[in-house]
Amino acid sequence: MTSADFSIVLPEVVLAIFAMAALLFAVYTGKDKTAPLLVWATSALFVALAAWIGLAGGNGTETAFGGMFINDAFARFAKVTILLSAAAILLMGESHMTKRDLLRFEYPILVALATVGMMVMVSAGDLMALYMGLELQSLALYVVASLRRDSVKSTEAGLKYFVLGALSSGLLLYGASLTYGYAGTTLFSGIIQTASDGEVSLGLLFGLVFLITGLAFKVSAVPFHMWTPDVYEGSPTPVTAFFATAPKVAAMGLFARVMFDAFGGITGDWTQVVALLSVASMFLGAIAAIGQRNIKRLMAYSSIAHMGFALMGLAAGTAFGVQSMLIYLVIYVTMNIGTFAFILSMERDGTPVTDIESLNQLSSAEPLKALALLVLMFSLAGVPPLVGFFGKFYVLKAAVDADIAWLAVAGVIASVIGAFYYLRIVFYMYFGEEGEGLDGSMSPVAWACLMGSAAIMVIGVANLFGIEAIAGAAADALVN
Repeated sequence: MTSADFSIVLPEVVLAIFAMAALLFAVYTGKDKTAPLLVWATSALFVALAAWIGLAGGNGTETAFGGMFINDAFARFAKVTILLSAAAILLMGESHMTKRDLLRFEYPILVALATVGMMVMVSAGDLMALYMGLELQSLALYVVASLRRDSVKSTEAGLKYFVLGALSSGLLLYGASLTYGYAGTTLFSGIIQTASDGEVSLGLLFGLVFLITGLAFKVSAVPFHMWTPDVYEGSPTPVTAFFATAPKVAAMGLFARVMFDAFGGITGDWTQVVALLSVASMFLGAIAAIGQRNIKRLMAYSSIAHMGFALMGLAAGTAFGVQSMLIYLVIYVTMNIGTFAFILSMERDGTPVTDIESLNQLSSAEPLKALALLVLMFSLAGVPPLVGFFGKFYVLKAAVDADIAWLAVAGVIASVIGAFYYLRIVFYMYFGEEGEGLDGSMSPVAWACLMGSAAIMVIGVANLFGIEAIAGAAADALVN
């Protein structure tokens, strides 16, 4: 490792050293008594690293370890989104987990290690670096999913995620071995040269398909979505919120990185597969969520549908498509942070409640919270003029510009179908039958996340807070 390599990977090294130091500190002091301190310290470090990467990252593209690690505008954009969303989830879930005696010192440390893996994923320039980042993230998340040791559902969630994650990792490794065998290198820069020179071998195409299969599992795209509803339902709610935000950005960032950096010369071959994943995810997520009464399972199917829309931007195979995907992901993460901040407060007599019918007449008891959730539900449904509408507008425009208008039409239809279950929640809050309501309180951080994300959905219609230009520069760094 040269000094230049070290300076490029310094944010990841700092976070990894912090995680190991925090583990030693907790073990040799008060263990779980130090958990709240570790949560705040980890969140503060996430925010500091996001500011460091975002403000001091520069505009050029840097590589380390012979091209295995790439630091460009695309990676920096994804890392800032991952770090800020992880910090918000950690802080807003701290009170919830403390109240239920779930806040163990391992929790923030595992989240920090998973975040290191995500940062490596979006900067991967080599199949080995890709796998290292992916497995570091996954191994930490397997444990976090089953954090509630006394719950059968939580244990089941962790086990299902582990078994299916191992299967997807095997498929991805098989694809990587095929790609290496036919390209003669694991570097993306070498693979793209092989894939661009004349006829592409059948073996390399098979490797591409297996890589897409493994990556589709990580973004919970249909038909590799089967783990998502059970893991979302069984995991502690703050963990579910984490699953729905930062790992999705990392997985989509890695997906785009592999497709453009390694197979950018044969976009016509993989855009068809990604378009199929997109349309299947949008429709299954929209239709399957209609029958859900558990709000965490509903949000699981919602995330499947939203990843379908994000994949629509990737399926365009253009710089504008990647830009639209990045804009969509930032908006999606913001909406989910606010929604899960509310779900954390869903309690009755101190017991968590997940039935959506428990929201009946919430507007009478908590008008401000109901209004904020209404804004978020409308934004998730893509109702204009809220910011969620513009996220969908960008990916639909990218699909039309790339001459795959049929995918845009399918997206509009799926969006209309999906609007039903979002609007049903609003109906329950304002027009539902009188019944036993919710009596849970919100921590100040969760309340700020709920109100802040709802305000962003309204205020952001002016200029999307400048995200459009930043995402455009990130897309250009990846595609050009």
